[in-house]
Amino acid sequence: MLPLKDHSLKNLNTFGVDVKAKLFAEVFYEEELIQLLSDETLKREKKFVLGGGSNILFTKDFEGIIIKISIPGIVVIDENSDSVIIEAGAGVIWDDLVNFCVVKNFGGIENLTLIPGTVGAAPIQNIGAYGQELADTLVSLNGVLIETGEQKIFNKAECKFSYRSSVFKEELKNKLIITSVRFKLSKNPKTDISYKTLREYLSDKKISSPTIKDISNAVAEIRRKRLPDPTKIGNAGSFFKNPVLNEEMFIKLKSEYPEVISFPSEAGKIKISAGWLIEECGWKGKRFGEVGTSPDHALVVCNYGKASGAEILEFTMRLKEEVANKFGIKLEEEVNIL
Repeated sequence: MLPLKDHSLKNLNTFGVDVKAKLFAEVFYEEELIQLLSDETLKREKKFVLGGGSNILFTKDFEGIIIKISIPGIVVIDENSDSVIIEAGAGVIWDDLVNFCVVKNFGGIENLTLIPGTVGAAPIQNIGAYGQELADTLVSLNGVLIETGEQKIFNKAECKFSYRSSVFKEELKNKLIITSVRFKLSKNPKTDISYKTLREYLSDKKISSPTIKDISNAVAEIRRKRLPDPTKIGNAGSFFKNPVLNEEMFIKLKSEYPEVISFPSEAGKIKISAGWLIEECGWKGKRFGEVGTSPDHALVVCNYGKASGAEILEFTMRLKEEVANKFGIKLEEEVNIL
């Protein structure tokens, strides 16, 4: 496989930032990936793995090799009367996997409908929405170590999942390429409508006993109304994580801002709505030049034209500064910045 040189990444990132990669290679099989990593001429090149390009902000040209993972396939590995284990290639579009499962009435990931990106990228930040997280159903995943080309298998515990994070975003960041993921799903699914927005939508539609198809349709409609389509307006979905506070910090914030939007989190901590923080600072729908936040969702930073990655980054830094000055809370990016 000969990598392409000076390859444009404009159509490979959902911000639509016009940058180039010094080298670019797309792989469709794990064997191809291992072969690529063993190429002596590429050993010293800086490497970055690209999935759907929906969680990345390129601020400059990439001086190395971009490896796009396009490994296909969804296969039922095992099943019984109660559950099923499926394996999906890392290049499968995440929403295609969700739709596959919903059609077959395999429950557990229907609340994650319409999340952009690929299956291989999903475990890295433990994607989640509307009461579900990827960690709820993941069984194991396969990957290849970048430095050695060694194949590795990680069970759920070894992935070290936490809120929007995993071992692949921390200790193994830029050290392993995920090639396939296995999930255990229910054949007798129980729907999760714990999320207020979802409950209200179903109530308005007079759906009292929703199926997973109802949930998937509801989430899709909610997301389409709240989030701009990246094929029309460049964006990467939620740019920041919801900050997690300890009880003492939350009580102090709540005393000053009783209307703060919050949710329970792990270990007795409290998650604060980053969108609410941004909106309270007057930054919902705010725009400088061709960069701005969505008027419908303050967490979404948009490229309204031909903004550079550096311009988008500068906008987000100013936004973070405003939030820190007002609330004493430092927002953390959910998007990977290069």
